[in-house]
Amino acid sequence: MNFRRKSILAFAAVTAMSALAMPAAHAQAGAATDWPARPVMLINPFAAGSAVDVVARVVAQKMTMNLGQPINIDYRTGASGNIGTDLAARARPDGYTLLLGSPGTMAINPFLFSKLPYDAVKDFVAVGQIVSFPQVVVANPKQSIKSIPDLIAAARANPGAVMHGSSGQGTTSHLVMELIKADAKVKMTHVSYRGGAPTIQAVAAGEVQTGVEGLPSLMGQIKAGTVLPLAVTSAARSPLLPMVPAVSEFLPGFDASAWILLMAPAGTPPAVVAKISAELRRAVEDPAVRAQLESQGASVVGSTPQEAAAFHQGELRKFKRAVEISGAKAEQ
Repeated sequence: MNFRRKSILAFAAVTAMSALAMPAAHAQAGAATDWPARPVMLINPFAAGSAVDVVARVVAQKMTMNLGQPINIDYRTGASGNIGTDLAARARPDGYTLLLGSPGTMAINPFLFSKLPYDAVKDFVAVGQIVSFPQVVVANPKQSIKSIPDLIAAARANPGAVMHGSSGQGTTSHLVMELIKADAKVKMTHVSYRGGAPTIQAVAAGEVQTGVEGLPSLMGQIKAGTVLPLAVTSAARSPLLPMVPAVSEFLPGFDASAWILLMAPAGTPPAVVAKISAELRRAVEDPAVRAQLESQGASVVGSTPQEAAAFHQGELRKFKRAVEISGAKAEQ
C-alpha cells in the first residue's frame, strides 16, 4: 500500500471516530443545558434534624426557587450512613440523584469498615463543597480545665486519667479528639456514648472531663453555661464564638472541621456536574442563604468540582490517620 493510500485511510478513520464522538459531546452539552428538566433527588443518609439536614433544607429551597424544579431531600438512613450512600452510588449518573456527603460516609467509613458496599472515590464525582462546620472541644465548667493548655497539662500529668466522651466509636467527635491527642502527644481515655446529646450531658454532669461535638449542636449549652468551650477545631476562630480560640493556636496547623460535600454518581457527564456546581454556588452565595447558614455555625464554601475533589482527597488522608491512631473498627 502506497503512502498516499495510507494517508487517505488514516484520515478517513480519524474522521469516522470524530463523527462518532460528536453525538456524545452534543448529548452532554444538551443534558447540561436541559438540567434540571424534572425533580432532583438529594439523598441524605442521616436523620432529619441533623446539621447536615439543616444545611440541605436551606440550600435545596434556594436551588428550587432558582431552577423552577424541586430539589427533594430523600432520607435513606441506617448503617452509619452506608445505606443511603450506596443507593446514591448505584443511581443513574444523569444529575437527577445527588448525595450529601459528610466525613462519616466519605472519609471515615472507608477505613472504619472492613467492607463497604460503595467506594467513596471510584463511585462518586465531587460537585462542590457546600459548607464546613467547626467542632468544639468542651469541658465541664466546674472543673480545673479551662483551656486547651490546661487539658494537655492534665493529660500529661496523669496519662489516661482524663476522660473524653464522644458520640460513638469512629465518629467525627471521637476521631477529632484522637488527632488532638496524637498531635499533643498525650494519653486520655475515650468513653463512647450513643449520640451527641448523651455525650454533652455527660460532660455537663462531670462524668467525663471533656468532649467534642459540632457547633450547631452546642450553642444552646454554651449559652446556658452548662459546658465550657475550650477551642474550635477549624483552622480559624468561628464568628459565632469569636472569643474562643482555635486548636491551631496551640497545635499549629490543626484543622478538623466537619463538612458537607455535594456528590454525584461516577459517570455523570462533566458538563452536567459543572452546571450543578454552578447552581450550588449561586445558591450559597445568595446573601440571605449565607446569613442563614452562618447563623447555624456553618462556614460557607461553595467550591468548584476540582477544588472539592482535592479537598476530599486531603480529608481521606486525615481521617485514615485518625482511624489508624484510634484503632477503631466498626461492627459489621
